[in-house]
Amino acid sequence: MADKKSRPRTNSRIDSRTDSRAAEAREAEPPARALAVRKRVDPAMLESPAQDWGLDLDAAPAHNGEFEQLVHRILEIIGEDPKREGLKKTPQRVANSLTWLTRGYDMDVRDVVGDAVFSETHSSMVMVRDIELYSLCEHHMLPFFGRAHIAYIPDGKIVGLSKLPRIVDMFARRLQVQERLTEQIAEAVQEVLEPKGVGVVIEAMHLCMMMRGVQKQNSQTVTSAVRGIFRNDARTREEFLSLAYGRNSLHR
Repeated sequence: MADKKSRPRTNSRIDSRTDSRAAEAREAEPPARALAVRKRVDPAMLESPAQDWGLDLDAAPAHNGEFEQLVHRILEIIGEDPKREGLKKTPQRVANSLTWLTRGYDMDVRDVVGDAVFSETHSSMVMVRDIELYSLCEHHMLPFFGRAHIAYIPDGKIVGLSKLPRIVDMFARRLQVQERLTEQIAEAVQEVLEPKGVGVVIEAMHLCMMMRGVQKQNSQTVTSAVRGIFRNDARTREEFLSLAYGRNSLHR
């Protein structure tokens, strides 16, 4: 960690040059814009910004001086020495990690789905189950993790199967509560496909319950959201729930 003289002050980083780059970033393609604004880097420095719009590629290391200074101060507050060998690069690592883990704020469902919506006459239930998800609880910023099960009944359109996990990741990569995450996923599928119905179930375990507080290691939180025929037709809802709960997914 550089000393105070060599490290730029927080205010000096928000200057006219930064404003100019931010303006250029707003005119750039969405992938470059998202990374440029959140990481305060020039989008022209990104080798392949389009790839970074995806959900399966960790962005290259970057510096966010303000973020790193905050992490440096947190280490001091909890009684650590930020200058010791194991912690020297921790502020940069934490800044980059949290930027990556919350990158869902910079994504839009229609960009994530792209052109992977197809006309199709199939009218029976489509389900992708056991979609792994990892998110951060907004109350303690501790992880929660589990699996999502998504089903829909098409009304003339289907979506590429890999896009459903990408929708899950887009919303999971934000500070969340499981209840809202479930509703957001259901609403996104409804918006993109306009199907006859949508059902979403999430089963998750929360470290804020496991590592602290009540310290219960085996409890699961289960949430569901239904739209259309899944809400209005009992048989369709029962079929969906039987498929979603057919196996104890978190402990098999």
